[in-house]
Parts: sequence; structure tokens; C-alpha cells
Amino acid sequence: MKIRWDIFCSVIDNFGDIGFCWRLARQLVKEHGLEVKLWVNDLATFSVIEPALDVEKEQQRMQGVEICFWDEDFVRVKPADVVIEAFACKLPDNYVLAMADLVQQPVWINLEYLSAEYWILDCHHLPSFHPYLPLTKYFFFPGFVAGTGGLLLEKDLLSNRVTFNNFSQDAFWQEMGLQSRRDGELYISLFHYDDAPIKDLLTACVISDVPVCIFIPQNLISDVISIFFGVNSPKVGQLLQSSNLRVCIIPFLDQKRYDQLLWACDINFVRGEDSFIRAQWSGRAFVWNIYPQAEKAHQDKLKAFLSLYTKSMSPEMAKSVFYLWQAWNGNGQLKNTWPNFVEHVAKLEEYNKRWIKQIISIGDLASNLIEFSRKDQI
Repeated sequence: MKIRWDIFCSVIDNFGDIGFCWRLARQLVKEHGLEVKLWVNDLATFSVIEPALDVEKEQQRMQGVEICFWDEDFVRVKPADVVIEAFACKLPDNYVLAMADLVQQPVWINLEYLSAEYWILDCHHLPSFHPYLPLTKYFFFPGFVAGTGGLLLEKDLLSNRVTFNNFSQDAFWQEMGLQSRRDGELYISLFHYDDAPIKDLLTACVISDVPVCIFIPQNLISDVISIFFGVNSPKVGQLLQSSNLRVCIIPFLDQKRYDQLLWACDINFVRGEDSFIRAQWSGRAFVWNIYPQAEKAHQDKLKAFLSLYTKSMSPEMAKSVFYLWQAWNGNGQLKNTWPNFVEHVAKLEEYNKRWIKQIISIGDLASNLIEFSRKDQI
């Protein structure tokens, strides 16, 4: 009998939570042969990254995963062998009671948000005892170093990247509506939060000596971009231009196509957690727009990752990354940091080969989760 896993995902206000959980669920099924049920409270948002999803169906099977709508009036069901509470989403009360009623209680894991902060090493695998039920929940932290849970990585992702870059890039760009590339032109993907200094980036690219083409999903087109180019509601396929800068409007891509976009671009501006992880596997230069938190707690997370990521860089390269990332997250002038960062793009790609080897060495998150979930490991 297959081991059953239930993954609970509460979609808050972006695609990162469901994007991460959907990748994890598929990998557990495809690579590890598990029976996985993904409980989601927002099918409409889910359908944006997975267009084949039928938002009218409360229960459906896709790519081997059983997808269920997580309603407020949650009907009591038999819990799985392993229960993943993604990002502290709080399980339904009657599901928790059902877990407690079982003779052999499930392995209950709170899969936390990704962080490079050192305190997570003390909390990874930490038990949390239920106040009145005979249940124990364990914290599991994704991370970049030994002693953490690692990152999501499908076993064929990196080989697929090589194959795509060698044989399929030209066809991909034609599909995106771009027929020709200017000499020395940098391709940039842009996925950001509303508070990102978009106008500053556009201005920096316009005055740069290096030609740039930015690819922006239509649903992220803001008034700032429309005003900058003097165009109302640009459409998919439209190409906007100002001096050395071109902006290509593309559709919002599903996860497979988004990975390919990251592989094909020279610089990837990403946000949150899911696209942040995928940008690192792309091997390209990347810039992270971290999710803003109260009392600027996100700044500590940003600095922690920068400290770890740039640790083995040359001082010049580390400065180029540090100052641009800070500017992109509201701490500095982007136009002053952009030229130096662009100068280091090729070297960053070489550096990222070593970075990938480093983060692969601790194992992938799905495999590490399975290993921990075994009763003899707890």
C-alpha cells in the first residue's frame, strides 16, 4: 500500500505558497511513488499557474495528485500517514481531532518558509506538543546549508535546463513574440511586488550603455510602466521601446514555461519564495524582491541570504550584488548600482555554478522530508 500524504495550502495573496506546494506534491508522486492529496483554499489563484485546473470541481486529479478544495466547512475525513501544514496555515480543527483518534497517529509537519537566518538551525526538526491532544507537530525548515531541509529540486530539472538552452531557446523566444536580438542585448525577466522601484529600473536601463529587453507578464503591468512609455493597457505581444530599453509584454506562464523563461534570460528579477528558488536553479544572475513584513523583519532575512550567497565572491562582485539588491528592496539608488551589476553578469553566471553545487550537496527538500517522516527518524 502506498504511503499517503496530505498537504494543506492556504493561499494568502500571491502565487508563492501554492506554487511551492504544487511543485512538492507533483514531485512526491512522480519521483517517490506516494499517494498525495493537495488541499487548497483558493482554486482560482491556483488556476493561474495551472490553467488545466477546473475551478468548478471541488475534487480532481492532475498529474497524479488529488486536488481538493479546502472549504471553511471542512468535512471530517481520514487523515493521511504524513500531514504537511504548509507555512503554518493551521489545519481544520476536525482534521486535527481525527488525527488524535487514530491508533497510529500521522507524522505532522509544519513546513516553514525559507530563510538563511542561522536561528532556523536550532528550530529545524523541533517538536511542538499539542496543548491537550496526544499529538506532536514537527518544524521543518527549507534552507541552504547542512542542518536544514534543503530546496525543492526535481531530479531532471538541471538536465532539462541544459537541453532547453542547447536546442529550444530560439523557438521559445519566437513564441514569446521576439524575432531578433540586438548585439550585446541583455534579456531580463521581471516578477516583482507592487512596492518594487520599477520606474528606477526602467530609467537605469534607458540610460545604460548596454541594450536591455525586459519580459513582463501582462498581469504585472502597472500604471508606472504605462505612463513611462505613454501607452494605455499594453497587450500581450506588444513591444515597447525607449532608447536602449525594450519591454516585451508576455502572458502569465505556467510553471514549466516560467522555468524556461528563467533559463533563457540573462538576469531574473524574482520575488517571494518559489520564483526565488527557481532562479537559483537557472544558474543565471538574479535579483530578489523579498516579501515585505511588518517592522521591516524582511530586511534581516534579505541580509542573511546576501551574507551567505556572496560569502565566496570577490569583494567587487559581492558589492555589485549587495547594493543592487538593497536598492531593489527600497534601500538605495538603483540607477547608481545598475551599471556595476551589469558588468558582473557573466561572472555571476560562473559563480552560480559553484553555488548550485553547494546547495545541492545537502539533498533536495522532498527527499529530506520523506527521510524525516519515517517513524524511526523522529
